Amino acid sequence: MANGQMSLAEALLHPKLGMNHRLDAIDAAIDWAPLGALAVKAQAPRDVGRRPYEALPLLKALYLQMLYGLSDPALEEALADRLSFRRFCGYRLDDPTPDETTICRFRNELMAQNALAECFAAVNAQLDRQGLILRKGTIVDASIIASASRKPDMKEGKAAKVAREKGAAWTRKNGRSYFGYRIHIGADQGSNLIRRVALTPANINESSVADALICGDERAVYGDKGYENKHRRLRLRQAGIKDRICHRSHKNQDKLPHWQVRRNAGIAKRRAPGEGIFGTMKRGFGFVRARYRNFAANVADAFRFATVFNLRRAASLLTPA
Repeated sequence: MANGQMSLAEALLHPKLGMNHRLDAIDAAIDWAPLGALAVKAQAPRDVGRRPYEALPLLKALYLQMLYGLSDPALEEALADRLSFRRFCGYRLDDPTPDETTICRFRNELMAQNALAECFAAVNAQLDRQGLILRKGTIVDASIIASASRKPDMKEGKAAKVAREKGAAWTRKNGRSYFGYRIHIGADQGSNLIRRVALTPANINESSVADALICGDERAVYGDKGYENKHRRLRLRQAGIKDRICHRSHKNQDKLPHWQVRRNAGIAKRRAPGEGIFGTMKRGFGFVRARYRNFAANVADAFRFATVFNLRRAASLLTPA
């Protein structure tokens, strides 16, 4: 509970009522106090006459929103209705829960203060201390998410923009056109925890972001042929990091040599878990399009996704089979 005490009504409930093993495991995966301190710093002053809500339960509610793909009205309803949500956030049965306006204002303040990125770093620091980040390698990958706005008419050309969503852009992939953003990750090989995350307009090439996804303490870097760059390969060798980036054919080649084909196939197996992260993001969390028209807000939301993914993954890693 938010104040550590149970209400009389809760004391009379069956202990299994409202039980959710996944949320219990996520709740137990880390010490939430450091995140609460970060959330308090970003909490906007309360409006006159509006009931103040503690920052940490609000932050945990925002993570539930990402985990279950809920809108603000749906989150308000779920906090009032679902016992498992109330237990996870720390609301007693007789506690009021925040309305959608409070949720929206608190999230906007967190985004403005860069607190969601700080929370991501704080969670990863705890997971690292628990020995969950292995540093065997980093898998770099990227995926496209649609814009929050309706895409512009393709007749306007690939430079067409939406005035109220200037951060979104056109790109082509596998013969299809997409309008939105590209989310980039650097994932820890073995644990599959996200160590680095970035968001760009969709027309930004994956390779241009790759160096920001490499931590420097990993033993290898795995990436598809889109990340091939001779200067990057040289930097990895100089840093003592194994180059496990796929080869691609060049204009003076009819096809790749046999050894490069075999090497690419071996790398593909190792980097496949990175694609699984995006599968969870889109099919599990329902995060297939941006939630906001503001680019900075969508960047912050990428950190929220990465945090929630890591909490869920850590809960799985820490739960005995």
